[in-house]
Amino acid sequence: MNLQGSNFVKIVEVGPRDGLQNEKTPLTLEDRKNLILDLMQTGLKNIEVGSCVSAKWVPQMSDSDRLYAELPKDPNIQFSLLTPNIKGFESALAVGCTEVAVFTAASESFTQKNINCSIDESFDKFADIMASAKANNIKVRGYVSCIVDCPYEGAIDPHKVAEVTQRLLDMGCYEVSLGETIGTATPDRVAKVWDACLSSMDAHYLAGHFHNTYGMAIANIYQSLQQGIRIFDSSIAGLGGCPYAKGASGNVSTEDLYYLLSKMGFTTGIDLDALMKASQNISQVLQRNNPSNYANAYWQTRCA
Repeated sequence: MNLQGSNFVKIVEVGPRDGLQNEKTPLTLEDRKNLILDLMQTGLKNIEVGSCVSAKWVPQMSDSDRLYAELPKDPNIQFSLLTPNIKGFESALAVGCTEVAVFTAASESFTQKNINCSIDESFDKFADIMASAKANNIKVRGYVSCIVDCPYEGAIDPHKVAEVTQRLLDMGCYEVSLGETIGTATPDRVAKVWDACLSSMDAHYLAGHFHNTYGMAIANIYQSLQQGIRIFDSSIAGLGGCPYAKGASGNVSTEDLYYLLSKMGFTTGIDLDALMKASQNISQVLQRNNPSNYANAYWQTRCA
């Protein structure tokens, strides 16, 4: 991983996938494409394009492989597709995708509800993906959901999170994103998760993925920064949440994350004007209010 200096923080933009998959009304392929084209102008270097899943189950993500194929490629921008099974991986491979993501959870109940299998069975499904990815020189990113609380089981043991994360790294994932799926965490509990993981793993393999259901995402990211985490997922205009976790509406917005990082002296490579244009455009397309505190303050200041 190129840290680009000790003050650089890598942002993975998940709005086009993790964001839009939870919007009630599916966008057209053209609208999704325009969102990503806007994001490509922002300086963001890592963008999750979509998910290769059945349109029957997640209609918002239909034709994600086609979307990937239609996008102009920039050698400085890494696009990725979520591939929950070998069929999805083969779809990604067919359009020349160079990075895919797989996901599991630290909660047995959530894994059953989400992908209809146990945690161990989810790893069995990954085996073929990992083997094919290695053969085709494709990077694989891992996701772990429910790192603090599960909507079905309640509190999750931080050591269980560390165990699942280590298994993903051992399988060949180059990076693992730890998802605070329902947004109930507070910094003290997040600290325990990082403590459990960092006791045996290097921080540069780990990313934080925080939801803002109770307004704690930025506080939890601040705590993560204090413990050396330098990779975070975020979603333009706070899009999305988790369709399998009731009430977990809203990833941390890329705008709020940018504000925190820039004011703390971290560099992100983001062009603020382009970011705000992308934020405004997708909010207008969806005809929804932007939940980002920074975006609202930004436009109020501009209009004053």
